[in-house]
Amino acid sequence: MAGGWTRDGAVQEQIDDSVTDAVLAARAALAAGGGSEYCEVCGEAIPEARRRALPGARTCVSCQAERDGRRVSAGINRRGSKDSQLR
Repeated sequence: MAGGWTRDGAVQEQIDDSVTDAVLAARAALAAGGGSEYCEVCGEAIPEARRRALPGARTCVSCQAERDGRRVSAGINRRGSKDSQLR
């Protein structure tokens, strides 16, 4: 289904690109390499269950939650309204 000035499949391509960008950003945010027994931020011991679940974990749950809360997502908005595209 085409919408207005777009060709068939253009909307799905935008959705696919947005999902691909989100997956790549999430993979880039994963810790690489070996994990740590102690949190790099506060020095507290990282629980064994967390180290098993996330082998590359370098922060405790509370420090990681604080980091995740500060993360700002910036990217291309491929879903602009028709009004913004006509300007």
